[in-house]
This record gives sequence, structure tokens and C-alpha cells, in this order.
Amino acid sequence: MISLLTLASVVLLASVPQAESIVIYTGWERHALVGSDVRLSCSFFSWRWTSEDVTFSWSYRPDGAKDPISIFHYAGGSPYLDNKGPFHDRLEFVGNPARRDGSIIIRNLDFSDNGTFTCDAKNPPDIVGRPSSVRLLVFEKVPVQAGVITGAIIGVVLGLLVLVVVIYYLMRFLVARRVFTLSVSKKKGKGKEGSQQKQGAPPSAEQQARLKASADKKKQESRRDRK
Repeated sequence: MISLLTLASVVLLASVPQAESIVIYTGWERHALVGSDVRLSCSFFSWRWTSEDVTFSWSYRPDGAKDPISIFHYAGGSPYLDNKGPFHDRLEFVGNPARRDGSIIIRNLDFSDNGTFTCDAKNPPDIVGRPSSVRLLVFEKVPVQAGVITGAIIGVVLGLLVLVVVIYYLMRFLVARRVFTLSVSKKKGKGKEGSQQKQGAPPSAEQQARLKASADKKKQESRRDRK
């Protein structure tokens, strides 16, 4: 009898869906300008299909405060806004629970909105999970983030390296071209000197006079021989 009861209890426990962990995601930090709007995203991962009883809850802890305050809750297919908190007239639910999205928008930001926003979600029977938080920083001018500065530095360094490589190969090309031009000029100069040496130097005026006198003398002797 006891064994039958034990077996029955095991079967019943196996038929009851067991709760599994749920993983919630938000951004890590958001920067925004005074007077602007900011979207705070919240989503979750669950092994179950999205339940009709899915819930989202947002809380807010201002900088310097110890305890958070509840500012938004979604349950039973309807959003519920806090009517007394600092965002009662500036918070809008823009999520899509069917797609596991519980995002909200905070409008008309002020410096007093600096703080930590925490999102919690439940997808029954997956209800065990750790809430996720995002830090909001409101500025008069949004500062340049470290990632942008790092990217700019890397870009400048890569640009300088490319410039150095281009200059190096350009100098090699110019030197090679100069060497080739000098080599061709030397070959042409040697060719001219060789041709001049083969042709010989032109006779001087004195030599030309002697040659002419010798030719005239030969002509006179030739005429005498004929007579």
C-alpha cells in the first residue's frame, strides 16, 4: 500500500510543470540630454512559451538613495503606472509582452532623474530570475564615450601606418626611377663617345691646306704626263 502511494505521488509530481530560471536583460548604462526622452529596454529569455500571465515590473532608485521605489507594473495584459512617483506623467510603456519586451520611455528628462532603473520579469511557471538594472545619466551635453575615443585613436594610428607605408613605397619607386634614368643616360653617353672615336676627330685647317696643296700638285703632275 505504501509503495502504491509513493508511486502515485511521483507520477503527480512529474505531471506538474517545474519552474525554471528566467534571464532578464537591460542595458548597462544610458546617457541622455536634459529635456529629451530615453527608452529603457527590458527583455527576458525563458525556456517556456510566452505565458499569458507574463509580468514586468520597473523600480527606480535615485542617486544617493538607499531604497528603490516602484514606478511601473504590467500584469494580466494591462500596464499600471504609478500615480504619485516622479514619473507618473512622464512614463510610457512601449514594450510588447508577447515578444518578451517590457521597455518603457521616460520623457522630458531632468538632472534629478539620474539613478538606477531595475526591471524584473516573470513568465510562469518560470519565475526564478535575477532582476537587471540600467544606470541613467542625464547631461546638459552628452559626453564622448570611451569607446568612441578608443576607436578614434585606433583609426588615427592605422591611418598613420598606411601613410608611412605609402610614403615608403613611393620613395622606393622614385629612387628606382632615378637609378634607371641615370643608367640609361650613362649608356647613351658611352654610345656617343664610341661613335666619335670610330669617326675620328675632324681635320684641322692646316691639315686641310696641306691636303689641298697635295691634291693640286698631283693634278699638275698628271697634266704634265699627258703632254
